[in-house]
Amino acid sequence: MPLAMHAKSDSEVTSMDAASSPPRSPRRPLYYVQSPSNHDAEKMSYGSSPAGSPTHPYYHCSPIHHSRESSTSRFSASLKNSNPRHLYGGAWRKLHRGHETDDDEDDEEEDGEGGRRGSSSAWRGARLYACFVLLFVLLFTAFSLILWGASKSYRPEIVVKNVVFENFNVQAGNDPSGVPTDMLTLNSTVRMVYRNPATFFGVHVTSSPLDLHYFQLHLASGHMKKFYQSRKSQRPVVTMVAGYQVPLYGGISVLSMAREHREKVAVPLNLTFVVRSRAYILGKLVKSKFYRKIRCSVTLRGNQLGKRQNLTDLCTYH
Repeated sequence: MPLAMHAKSDSEVTSMDAASSPPRSPRRPLYYVQSPSNHDAEKMSYGSSPAGSPTHPYYHCSPIHHSRESSTSRFSASLKNSNPRHLYGGAWRKLHRGHETDDDEDDEEEDGEGGRRGSSSAWRGARLYACFVLLFVLLFTAFSLILWGASKSYRPEIVVKNVVFENFNVQAGNDPSGVPTDMLTLNSTVRMVYRNPATFFGVHVTSSPLDLHYFQLHLASGHMKKFYQSRKSQRPVVTMVAGYQVPLYGGISVLSMAREHREKVAVPLNLTFVVRSRAYILGKLVKSKFYRKIRCSVTLRGNQLGKRQNLTDLCTYH
């Protein structure tokens, strides 16, 4: 009994002291948070009650602390068990796609600018090439026209010197159809001089047949050989003009006396031909042509056979 009373007095004293002194919050034990392992997290998460936890001061916590630690451990376990891609994959994909879109737009802009630069540079190069070609064509054309115009002042010079009638003969005969008539045989030689005064080109020379006519009656013909004449040079040209068994059909009454009195025969004839000269100044790109039509009045005299007849003043040149 005395012990009980003593105990009661002590509790009363204690309660009185507690009532008289101001209330103070209970002192909480100091602790630090350590990341629990998987095993500890499971023990903290699935503990039955705070009373079931050990009474060690570092692990003794109030229910509030236990709930916080339990939530922390659950969040940590969920972080460990969860896939980071599930948490950050959506945002990362959105961000990555955003960057890819921006990069693609930048690449497209750079490609567009590069394409425009390439097309502009190609167009500029094409214009420069076209201008160069046009300039070259204009210069070449001007140069060719200058050469062509200069070549016209170097016209070839042709002078018919003389003609020689070697012989002629008139006799009775038949034409190819069998009609009887007088037949004429004539041989002659025509000499001329060809000169090329050009200083920068040579010429290729050809000629039409050299024909002897008595008015409209064709008596003899000859062909001049073609040749090349170099610059600033000249040469003599000799051509045979002959006729064999040419039917007269009574066209030349003067020749009827040729059988008996050949020396008294005098027949006016015309010698005609065209000399063609062609100059290749720049190959076949620039060429110049010269045509010279020549007509000479000659006379066939029976008393001057084998003698030269001067034709220097008896020819016209066109």
